[in-house]
Amino acid sequence: MPVGLIALALGGFGIGLTEFVIAGLLPQVAADFAVSEASAGWFISGYALSVVVGALGLTAAVTRFQRKPVLAALLVLFIAGNLLSATADGYWAMMLGRVIAALSHGAFFGIGAVVAAGMVPPSKKAGAIALMFTGLTAANVLGVPFGTLLGQAAGWRATFWAITVIGVAALAGILALVPASAGGTEEAPSLRSELRAFRSGQVWLSIVVTILGFGGMFGAFTYIAYTLTEVSGFAASTVPWLLIVFGVGLFAGNTLGGKAADRNVDRTLLVVLAALTVVLVAFALTATNPVLTIISLVLMGGFGFATVPGLQMRVMKYAAGALTLASGANIGAFNVGNALGAWLGGVTITAGFGYTSPIWAGAAITLAGVVVMALAAAGAKRGEQQPGKEVRAVDELAVR
Repeated sequence: MPVGLIALALGGFGIGLTEFVIAGLLPQVAADFAVSEASAGWFISGYALSVVVGALGLTAAVTRFQRKPVLAALLVLFIAGNLLSATADGYWAMMLGRVIAALSHGAFFGIGAVVAAGMVPPSKKAGAIALMFTGLTAANVLGVPFGTLLGQAAGWRATFWAITVIGVAALAGILALVPASAGGTEEAPSLRSELRAFRSGQVWLSIVVTILGFGGMFGAFTYIAYTLTEVSGFAASTVPWLLIVFGVGLFAGNTLGGKAADRNVDRTLLVVLAALTVVLVAFALTATNPVLTIISLVLMGGFGFATVPGLQMRVMKYAAGALTLASGANIGAFNVGNALGAWLGGVTITAGFGYTSPIWAGAAITLAGVVVMALAAAGAKRGEQQPGKEVRAVDELAVR
């Protein structure tokens, strides 16, 4: 694999770390700014909603530009946002930093996936995209727990300084190692042709499943530090190590979910989402038991991220070859789910339902995702029985 893919993965690592590490630092950040848990949760919801804006607005705005300089510009935006977060002197300055950093998120992954595919022969495109997204997985397995540990030892601002340095390193790597021709303008369709993807009802159904399926898991994860310390009885110092446990499940789920989705996307998503619903219900019921909580963390990470490859693949499958904007839009959908889960979890805590209530809310959201996925799968099956109805955009990507 080209070494430039490592630079893309490093950018994905930094962006994933920015998104998820705040969950482990939320109690410290809330105490520092003297705000409630729900108010601090908006650092997650605000980030997620800004990702949506960037995924759609920025991706649409730059779709006809050369992609290497676009990726570099997005990382400059990312660096600026994290620098502002590290130096924020108040709640709203921190929020602005989160918003600025988030604007680069969806566009970076949406465009970066096309660039990664453009760096390798057609037979290796899927592997190249997977390698880029490995950075996001690594951010959860290693970055989040160690970023939390750094924040607890040296203050939460130290974590954002570290992320800023990672962003600078990724920028240097992309400028030096990614070929200018990778995913160049000759491969980039016009905005009008990219919008064709949204004529497909299956694309919209896939996006809704992404919102609900990922939102359910993230609703439980957003306030996990409070659940672990206030319900399960773990010391705050153990939270980073418990997040490693979550990350191990995440890594395994992401890998196995991708392999399963290669065989049958819809069946995989139905089974995994149903299993995630069961896991969340079991977690909510047994959160007072430390041993069962650890098991639930592994399974929540595993089933939660086992959906990611399939959800991204499903959108691309029905996008009619207009992959860049559809890919970015689905990255945005993941973050709408993040915002929905974080917001609903904050509402339940504020209402006085306790620190297991976000897990119950997550289970309800995921169950809704199962229902929508069942409807989407039934519609797709009917379409496959009609010649010419199924669009295989992933194959078109391989031809590019």
